[in-house]
Amino acid sequence: MSKVLVLNASYEPLNLTSWRRAVVLLLKGKAEQLEYNETLIHTGFPLPTVIRLRYYVRVPYKEIPLTRRNILERDGHRCQYCGYKKDQLTLDHVIPRSRGGGDRWDNIVAACVKCNVKKGNRTPKEADMPLSRSPRRPYSSLHFELARHLQGNRNHEWRKYVIGI
Repeated sequence: MSKVLVLNASYEPLNLTSWRRAVVLLLKGKAEQLEYNETLIHTGFPLPTVIRLRYYVRVPYKEIPLTRRNILERDGHRCQYCGYKKDQLTLDHVIPRSRGGGDRWDNIVAACVKCNVKKGNRTPKEADMPLSRSPRRPYSSLHFELARHLQGNRNHEWRKYVIGI
């Protein structure tokens, strides 16, 4: 079946869980159902798609490493200049390293080889190559999993609980 978005008591996305685990949390009174679809698990009990925990859970902050894989995942494996979506993507420094641009989440984007060569040692503005969206640090590793599920029309009801995806 499908995954269920689990929100903290503060409505902050915590994780994705199986529908079975979500139902257990609901039946034990540890969570409340916020969204559901028309599929019935049992008579009068619809399949949950979003639940919220009744009590706040402290989650320790975990830094997401700046890796090629994570940047490509953040950018949806698309060139941030032309939208090309295939293999052989490179990483491009928005502000070139030779001009003081560092290896930071907000300065590296996925780019196809053609766009990376065309942009060269210039900024996107100088090259007249606007970015499809500004690069930024992902909020959590959950960001990647949510982004995959939100592509297309799956789990569209999650969008109102997730910022920046």
